[in-house]
Amino acid sequence: QVQLVESGGGLVQAGGSLRLSCAASGSIFSINAMGWYRQAPGKQRELVAAVTSVGSTNYADSVKGRFTISRDNAKNTVYLQMNSLKPEDTAVYYCNAVIATMTPFLEEFDYWGQGTQVTVSS
Repeated sequence: QVQLVESGGGLVQAGGSLRLSCAASGSIFSINAMGWYRQAPGKQRELVAAVTSVGSTNYADSVKGRFTISRDNAKNTVYLQMNSLKPEDTAVYYCNAVIATMTPFLEEFDYWGQGTQVTVSS
């Protein structure tokens, strides 16, 4: 079993900062890409940022220059530093990871966290 546990969401004023964390645990053989998605009410889930196992990153245009994704491979953890937050960043943020497990064969699966609410007030 593999779990992704997120933390760090909350309520912040526009212009403020938050840092999200997501830790993977369980029967992990290796972790490929890790990322953050978000879903606002009435909208589709969208990619915010992703990072590969070797540190290559990509960002949604709407967050470039404001958000930074990073990962600590020793801790199986991915972070999202969010600065200069705007009301339009309000959403439930989900952690995602592509994780290889021995079940008993080596297979890769897509895992999701439970989501953490980020609310930015104007």
